[in-house]
Amino acid sequence: MKKIQFFDTTLRDGEQTPGVNFDVKEKIQIALQLEKLGIDVIEAGFPISSPGDFECVKAIANAIKHCSVTGLARCVEGDIDRAEEALQEAVSPQIHIFLATSDVHMEYKLKMSRAEVLTSIKHHVSYARQKFDVVQFSPEDATRTERAFLIEAVQTAIDAGATVINIPDTVGYTNPTEFGQLFQDLRREIKQFDDVTFASHCHDDLGMATANALAAIENGATRVEGTINGIGERAGNTALEEVAVALHIRKDFYQAETNIVLNQFKNSSGLISRLSGMPVPRNKAVIGGNAYAHESGIHQDGVLKNPDTYEIITPALVGVDKNSLPLGKLSGKHAFNTRMEEMGYALNEQEQKDAFKRFKQLADAKKEVTEEDLHALILGQSSESADDFELKHLQVQYVTGGVQGAIVRIEEKDGATLEDAATGSGSIEAIYNTINRLMKQDISLTDYRIQAITAGQDAQAEVHVVVKNANGAEFHGIGIDFDVLTASAKAYLQASGKSKTVTNQADFEEVK
Repeated sequence: MKKIQFFDTTLRDGEQTPGVNFDVKEKIQIALQLEKLGIDVIEAGFPISSPGDFECVKAIANAIKHCSVTGLARCVEGDIDRAEEALQEAVSPQIHIFLATSDVHMEYKLKMSRAEVLTSIKHHVSYARQKFDVVQFSPEDATRTERAFLIEAVQTAIDAGATVINIPDTVGYTNPTEFGQLFQDLRREIKQFDDVTFASHCHDDLGMATANALAAIENGATRVEGTINGIGERAGNTALEEVAVALHIRKDFYQAETNIVLNQFKNSSGLISRLSGMPVPRNKAVIGGNAYAHESGIHQDGVLKNPDTYEIITPALVGVDKNSLPLGKLSGKHAFNTRMEEMGYALNEQEQKDAFKRFKQLADAKKEVTEEDLHALILGQSSESADDFELKHLQVQYVTGGVQGAIVRIEEKDGATLEDAATGSGSIEAIYNTINRLMKQDISLTDYRIQAITAGQDAQAEVHVVVKNANGAEFHGIGIDFDVLTASAKAYLQASGKSKTVTNQADFEEVK
């Protein structure tokens, strides 16, 4: 059995998904869950890109104790220095350096010749190796790079000290046959092929990211890069849950093993979905809501007689619990706190008290409290506690076919209370117009989505909004409540608060 490493880039490439923006607290929460999942390497961010990304990488490097943390860097000495600074406290730091090698990238983006690219690779990989024991090099747009030059670039990186070579299908261009052949060519031409780690990084533009990643493994790759739920730019990245389960179910074929704790995939997927605001499609492989549902009578009959007839993956394998959570309004603190620990939440004493109070309110209002409800409860609590503004009162005046009115009262972190009223053509518009008046800022709503957390008429509403300020910057907000209007107000207030905070910081820097 060969060992396959899993390299997760949810916090870097995944965050490049339009509309997705994790804050430091959310990134640490995700990283800790990835550690429980058994990920070998977490790509925490791109330290040179912004002060915020630097702080996130540094915080994750300090928090993670059982796997490697890496930062992205261009072939620029300043990028490498910044990554080293961010990863100083990491238990097992790595660096990921990249430079494009395809003709189209070199001509139009880099404005560099092939000789200049090779010189840059040699210098910067060597420079990075002086600072890191593990240096990964990626020839960006490798699958559209002329094969002989790609091999020359890879050989140059290895000779300069690269210990990991990642082959990116940057624009999702290749197919499994071609990608497998590429790795065969590398194995044949690179003498040190078995002495370094070869990885794949695939995008899903043509719907083949998982198939391409598996083809790479089949032909010599021992590391796979991707994201949870396959999030990422454009059509996304390789969905790690699909690759890991495929390797497990078809171990007879791939003859490979991993460090992945498969039953942590459901928790990992749910966490990423909630924090990113990107719902998992019901027909999504491995962790979708319909992945273990059977509509056909023939299928139902077969599964009832023997699940193996139509289920190659058992729900329990990936952490899907078919039974409702046995917690209700009569449950005590001990049972509740124990369940929180089982679900992966490490709450301090005050957070436990606040969460239990919310749980009791939830249990009084709902007939049945599910695990999804509890995940939403903690998400709502953590997101609201991090907000600078809290919704204290909402009153909506509704008239059929008429102008709607809203009164909103909010409380700032320092305890100051603000209240105002406004109208709109609909209830949501009236609420949002009121919040705009209270926040004294001009922002526009670019996305509004609502979904029920569970089935039934007593389901909680989860609302996601994206707003854009005058500078074109986008901010995401989430609100959770039984009442759709209240959830909508919480989501918009959170996004507005983020926008206002950034605006105030920018004004301060300008004055300074």
